[in-house]
Amino acid sequence: MSYERFAYVYDYLMQDVPYDGWLKYVNKQAADYSIQGNKVLDIACGTGELTLKLAVEGYDVTGVDLSQDMLMIAQEKASALNEKIHLFQQDMSELDSLGEYDIITIFCDSLNYLEAEQDVKNTFNSVFAHLKQDGLFLFDVHSIFKMTQIFINQTFTLSDEQVSYIWDCFPGDVPNSVEHELTFFVKDEETRQYERVEELHKQRTYPILTLKEWLTSSGFDVLNITADFTEESPSDQSERIFFACKKK
Repeated sequence: MSYERFAYVYDYLMQDVPYDGWLKYVNKQAADYSIQGNKVLDIACGTGELTLKLAVEGYDVTGVDLSQDMLMIAQEKASALNEKIHLFQQDMSELDSLGEYDIITIFCDSLNYLEAEQDVKNTFNSVFAHLKQDGLFLFDVHSIFKMTQIFINQTFTLSDEQVSYIWDCFPGDVPNSVEHELTFFVKDEETRQYERVEELHKQRTYPILTLKEWLTSSGFDVLNITADFTEESPSDQSERIFFACKKK
């Protein structure tokens, strides 16, 4: 999956994404489980929206993303805000030599972009290796309900002066997966013409018990599993599942 061209319209399309909800979730888990340190590794940080909110909150934040374009935008934002963050281009399943952290996060269903089971397991192992003893690993994923009942065989559209898109969702090749075919029309401010950009994004999710089993195998203690930015346990129609785990 490539975000190279998509990166430059990403923030425009993500204006309504609940970054403050993730920030609140991090703060609450850190307080509930008495995390004393402030070092955070924000994996799949994208253009740095949450990374910078964490930095402003007082955390010492490092951001990791697979896309160099995303990281360049994140650095530009940090410079504009005069905030110091550390940014690295790495694959979440192969984190290397980043030090140890009190909290590691993977939000905005970024884990769902890993297409193979082994990549998810490798990511859990990679996170474990970079987490301090008793540190927190916090992440979210799309539920099976969202993948199969909300996404698959649906079409979403947006018509706006700056950016318009057609977003078609099709079943993936493996269970509980979806392929997002996105066609964007992005306005060039100089020529006033619209450029067509096409992207194919693939996502895959797993049963909660499967993820819990893999986490336990990696050495984590699963502290709580909640849904949709609430403190409630997931239901059959929950859309976003949150995991809070501790390194034993």
